[in-house]
Amino acid sequence: MKYRSVRWGIIGCGDVTEVKSGPAFQKVKNSELVAVMRRTGELAKDYARRHHVPKWYDDADNLINDPDIDAIYIATPPESHKEYAIMAAKAGKAVYVEKPMARNYQETQEMIAACNVAGVPLYVAYYRRAQPRFVKIKELLENNTIGDVRFVSSTQYQQNVIEKEIPWRVQPELAGGGLFFDLASHTLDILDFLVGPIKSVQGFASNQAGHYPAEDIVTGSYLFESGIHGVGNWCFSAFANVDVNEIVGSKGKITFSTFGNDPIVLTTADGTKEWSFDPPQHVHQPLVEIMVAELTGEGGQCPSTGVTGARTNWVMDEMVKKYYER
Repeated sequence: MKYRSVRWGIIGCGDVTEVKSGPAFQKVKNSELVAVMRRTGELAKDYARRHHVPKWYDDADNLINDPDIDAIYIATPPESHKEYAIMAAKAGKAVYVEKPMARNYQETQEMIAACNVAGVPLYVAYYRRAQPRFVKIKELLENNTIGDVRFVSSTQYQQNVIEKEIPWRVQPELAGGGLFFDLASHTLDILDFLVGPIKSVQGFASNQAGHYPAEDIVTGSYLFESGIHGVGNWCFSAFANVDVNEIVGSKGKITFSTFGNDPIVLTTADGTKEWSFDPPQHVHQPLVEIMVAELTGEGGQCPSTGVTGARTNWVMDEMVKKYYER
């Protein structure tokens, strides 16, 4: 089904929707934000008032079944992604779900199956796939700028922040795992976008600092379908914040961060070259533009789907499974 204009509803209008995502639905051509939902009605009402959204709900079922809504953006913790995605699919609504796609790979498969049966698209909010910064890296790779890619490495660590209450992001029953699921998922997904799917993976996960039940360090190695090798280290109780990825080839390498705004650096025998990009005000907007163009039949194919999002969940599951088998 193609839409003249895509009318969106948001389930879970929390912090991520204030700037990162919510305004994008109102700014993209042929797109409008019709309704928002939050369990605390007063907070939903306040969001709707501040963002000039016509309707608000305190019940997800009512929003999903609103006939004025064509597509549902699920911006809740992963615990409820599967439930709401299946409800939206059964209501015939297009689904856009936050990352990670679900708490585990099994849940992603149930979401995909439900959307396939209903004949509705399923998109995942790995929005970096549409941002100019990462599209540029993919262009460099496709132009054979560093020759044949040999391996990729990711090193990401940050200082531990101790909070009075344990946040949902480090409660496995709500998030699927710890900050590895919340943050490393972006890196693993963008590597899938840049060099292709991972076909084999091994990992070690531990909790070294002991501040919460979830893992706080993960190291892993993986083999991509293309034959490229990869290694990754993620630690969330270190002394500083570091975020660096390298894609190394037969003729050079590309260095970039997942979360920072430092330049992309190309290093070859000829020296170095850099590219800088201003971060989008609303980081979801480039991806929302592609989704809306696809839904309205104006062209474009969304690069972040349930199928690609599920692959990242599978990789993460494989890397932490021994930790949660204890």
